[in-house]
Amino acid sequence: MTRSVRRTRRMLQVAGAGAAALMALSACSSSSDSDKSKDTSASSGSSASPKLSGDVTVFAAASLQESFTTLGKEFEKQHPGTKVNFNFGGSDTLAASITGGAPADVFAAASPKTMKIVTAKNDAVGTPATFVRNQLEIATLPGNPHKVASLKDLTKSGLKVVLCDKTVPCGAAAQKALDASGLKLTPASYEQDVKGALNKVELKEADAAVVYKTDVHAAGDKVAGVEFPESSKAINDYPIVLLKNAPNAEAAKAFMALVQSAEGQKVLSQAGFLKP
Repeated sequence: MTRSVRRTRRMLQVAGAGAAALMALSACSSSSDSDKSKDTSASSGSSASPKLSGDVTVFAAASLQESFTTLGKEFEKQHPGTKVNFNFGGSDTLAASITGGAPADVFAAASPKTMKIVTAKNDAVGTPATFVRNQLEIATLPGNPHKVASLKDLTKSGLKVVLCDKTVPCGAAAQKALDASGLKLTPASYEQDVKGALNKVELKEADAAVVYKTDVHAAGDKVAGVEFPESSKAINDYPIVLLKNAPNAEAAKAFMALVQSAEGQKVLSQAGFLKP
């Protein structure tokens, strides 16, 4: 073998080794860049969607009990590690508790008027959003034995009727409907919230009550429902808001988002609520 041939072969071997080295270096660099990209992506995704945990306390109007309980269970299912605690009652009582310092994350009221009790004290964050509306209906004993067919029929002598207290939204709406009809009604009792009024009929302690359509729906065959046209003049908007000193603000915002989502609106519509 001539010296020229040997030199040429050696040059080819060196060139091949160099190419192999470059390919290996390129592969390592690509792998490293890919790993960095994965790490960056994972980090970015984690910060964009933080894992929710802990308790969320929701103060809500009594008429929301059935639908919000359903949504609370769905929220816990979607966010393992969270727990939604509810305090249902008359909106005015709940508002007074909030302004008095009761710890809560979310307030859902049955009227803008009761929501103002909280916003006037600067105990809310941002502007309350109306998420549903509700309309009145007459609840009577099963089978409607007294043949109640209108709001005027509630003024019949001997008929035992209960109303919500005028300070709570369902009572204020009932009074508005009565005023619009030019009717005067002296109830057997005023109840502190809509569930209290409905309960009187369910227990047969009253012949009829003016409550929300959603509550008649929730009671099933325990009562009979009677619609009346004057109810259209007293429809209540339901606002919801994040509270200023919410112990678990991030989870609270997520619960509010569920309530206002298509999924949440479907649950509320099925309960008889009207769209906002």
